[in-house]
Amino acid sequence: MNEIIIKTEFIKLQQLLKLAGIVGQGSDAKLYINNGEVKVNGIIAIERGKKVRSGDIVTVQNIGQFKVLQKR
Repeated sequence: MNEIIIKTEFIKLQQLLKLAGIVGQGSDAKLYINNGEVKVNGIIAIERGKKVRSGDIVTVQNIGQFKVLQKR
C-alpha cells in the first residue's frame, strides 16, 4: 500500500489522484470516478470533490491502494 502525505486537514479526491500520479488533470480523475473505479474506505466514490482525510484508504481499480497520512 502506498502512502500519500498531506499537510492540510483534508484533500479533495481529484487532487489526491493527481498527487499520486494516477491522473494528469482533473478531467481524467472524473473519468475514473464516473466509471466507478475509485473507492474511499471501501465505498465507491461518486464525487471528485469528496474530502479525503488522514487515515482514509483510497483504492483505484487495477492501480492500487493509497493510505492518506497527515504530516503535522
